[in-house]
Amino acid sequence: MKRKVAYFLIILSSMSLAFVLKPARPIDKGFAIVELFTSEGCSSCPPADVLLAKIEKESKDKPIYLLAYHVDYWDKLGWKDTFSNPKNSARQSQYANWLNLNTVYTPQIIVNGSKEFVGSQENTLRSAISSALSEQQSNTLEVTVEKQNSGSLSLSYRTGESSPVFNLVVALVSPTATNKIARGENRGRILSHVQIVRKFESFKMNGKENGSVNFLLEKEDLNDEAEVIAFLQNVKNGKIAAVTKLKIKAPSIN
Repeated sequence: MKRKVAYFLIILSSMSLAFVLKPARPIDKGFAIVELFTSEGCSSCPPADVLLAKIEKESKDKPIYLLAYHVDYWDKLGWKDTFSNPKNSARQSQYANWLNLNTVYTPQIIVNGSKEFVGSQENTLRSAISSALSEQQSNTLEVTVEKQNSGSLSLSYRTGESSPVFNLVVALVSPTATNKIARGENRGRILSHVQIVRKFESFKMNGKENGSVNFLLEKEDLNDEAEVIAFLQNVKNGKIAAVTKLKIKAPSIN
């Protein structure tokens, strides 16, 4: 066998052919953005909140990003959710358009902007996360804090995506909270939440791979463990192409 290989190499040399071996391009690991639409006024939502907390504990150091949006359309039915925001409800309605759904509901989970299901379905969620993590990703996103003051956060971004169909979505997230519910369907219960979206903004990138955005802040939205989750989202179909996160510190806010 050794003689045959040597002979073959001699023939290649005499033909003045050169071969350069390059290592195969490593497959970029996937990511999973789990967006939960929930409400303290919905009796079906606590199991989904518990499930999200369970996934949060298991996903340390993994490319799994959790966002809990508290919608406001339950507020008029007996209990106003402390974290509800009409913008969260509008985002869920936008997903209904993107995913061709006839209605919105809680609890609802959407993974990577493309797969939706009832938020308390653990097996379905785990399967969706596993599938998302196994997908090869070609997009990248880097976000850094340029300046932080009492009312805003200046962020710079860098990405390899130049398509004008992508927006940069920036979400400010609080890690945990607990509330005692006085009225409504969950009256008398103490509900715990994780990864609560305190506010978010969608910024047009206009096809620019590099740029900066100014994210307005409120003091009550911040604590020492607050983080920013930023991602690229296709405005035509809702699919998410890249994601990153960074910690911000409350002490620097006056």
